[in-house]
Amino acid sequence: MGFVEPITLALRGIALVPLALMHETGLRAAAADGELWKLRITSVPEPDDTHSYIETALQMREAGNRFAFAVIDEATGTVLGSTSYHDILPAVKRLEIGYTWYAKRCQRTHINTTCKLLMLSHAFDLLDCNVVGWRTDNFNHASQRAIERLGARKDGVIRGHAMRRDGTIRDTVMYSLRSGEWPEVKAQLLYLLDKPSAQANDKE
Repeated sequence: MGFVEPITLALRGIALVPLALMHETGLRAAAADGELWKLRITSVPEPDDTHSYIETALQMREAGNRFAFAVIDEATGTVLGSTSYHDILPAVKRLEIGYTWYAKRCQRTHINTTCKLLMLSHAFDLLDCNVVGWRTDNFNHASQRAIERLGARKDGVIRGHAMRRDGTIRDTVMYSLRSGEWPEVKAQLLYLLDKPSAQANDKE
């Protein structure tokens, strides 16, 4: 039995469904909204790579180090993007949230806040995690702002840490949230979602 077992999480019209090959067409369409694969600081698959993107995610799920979700609009069944738990460390009850991206029309809406509330609630309240982490490109300032708005703390920067899709080497900015900080962050996320003009920013 894995630390993260297959589960569907849902709230306010948004569902996180275990990513499967059946989501290929929808995922391809979501990425095409804004041609997101052209952004050098994200991991969005190019259209022809969508199938292998899903297969890689499934292989990582089998290995126990990543669990990917498709983000679904419950009203229409439309795939809006994808997000994952990754770098899962059962022994210390730590995981990270990442590989997150949404169709351009979904950015700067309530969707990211809703997804983070679902994933953090599951991680802290059901999986009993001690720490949830995030990592992002040092040039992805929108992602950094979004993570900081969640209430995560900046742990530092790992220099020369990973390769971008264009072959350049990036520095990685690391963030984390501890279980003791979760109740306050949860209250803030609920407050943001209940605001009439609730807005969440970008992807991370």
